[in-house]
Amino acid sequence: MKEKLLQEFFKVFGREAQAVYFAPGRVNLIGEHTDYNGGHVFPCALTIGTYAAAAKNADNTLRFYSMNFEELGVITTELSNLKKEEAHDWANYPKGVLKVMLDAGYPITSGMDIVYFGNIPNSSGLSSSASIEVLTGYVARELFGFDVSFVELAKIGQKAENEFIGVNCGIMDQFSIAMGKAGHAIFLDTADLSYEYAPIALEDAKIVIACSNKKRGLGDSKYNERRSECEAALAKLRTVLDIHSLGELSEEEFEKNRSIIGDPVKERRAKHAVYENQRTIKAVAALKANDIEQFGKLMIASHDSLRDDYEVTGIELDTLVSAALSQEGVIGSRMTGAGFGGCTVSIVKTRAVDAFIKNVGEIYKDKIGYAADFYVVDAGCGPYTL
Repeated sequence: MKEKLLQEFFKVFGREAQAVYFAPGRVNLIGEHTDYNGGHVFPCALTIGTYAAAAKNADNTLRFYSMNFEELGVITTELSNLKKEEAHDWANYPKGVLKVMLDAGYPITSGMDIVYFGNIPNSSGLSSSASIEVLTGYVARELFGFDVSFVELAKIGQKAENEFIGVNCGIMDQFSIAMGKAGHAIFLDTADLSYEYAPIALEDAKIVIACSNKKRGLGDSKYNERRSECEAALAKLRTVLDIHSLGELSEEEFEKNRSIIGDPVKERRAKHAVYENQRTIKAVAALKANDIEQFGKLMIASHDSLRDDYEVTGIELDTLVSAALSQEGVIGSRMTGAGFGGCTVSIVKTRAVDAFIKNVGEIYKDKIGYAADFYVVDAGCGPYTL
């Protein structure tokens, strides 16, 4: 891969790159739409992700090129004039990160030429955008030699997404990508960013991701709407409870006070946030106790809640999960990511993986009319230089 990136960089820019860098994608095993509600999440970084070959240049010009979007050519902008531009498409993500870094005083003292290549499916819910964000921050850190922690890189990526791109996302995607550890998932409390690594010891089972191939963009999905519905529910609950987030509530406390919300839709949204947070805590405890069957049951309950209470699944994801759960050797399955398209994650007995991919693929294509893509993945590490 390194050689491929170096050759492409020379072809596009006519000179040598200084180095090649990598940042992973991520999959969330459980804990969906909890990260902006002050709850827990349980993601892991992947061994697939985004690569970049990069070099500083002698002027203040940024030149971005993606091997995934060759038709867009080299996207050029000035370091002193970083603003979101529709025509710059995917390049708005690295632009946003560099803008946040410059505003924070990081010494990015010249322009850069960067070639990107990602082997995460775009718009899949495996965080290709957050992968580019963390990678860009890491590239700037390495090229210009300043000190910035991986936790800070995650915060910079989130800020870029919130303020530059305009998607009101939580911290999970960027954090799990920046802080990934091979063979482990991250049990993260998004309220205070305290975390612990939990080994994913599946023994005779594999993590299988199914990409629905229904394209979606967070910015034009109902993501921001769901967030504001939860905020409205929280505001009502805070009139009688001393809480800062929905993640502070147990199921019992929520049930006792849910009528205060006064709107059935917002009630369901808040219910998902509260119950999903508790499911995540229980799921990690089950994994630590080597009770993979219980972990699977909690995954299934998570999907049901995302479908019925949060209403972010849709026919594509529901079809994939329903097909998965009809297969032999499946321990658990659920949608992962923001929803409205994207991916499912399933835990499948190793002996059943091939049949799972074949059968679920056929069921999905028959019902939806186009194919899903499947990835058998491992938990990978955070950003590094190749």
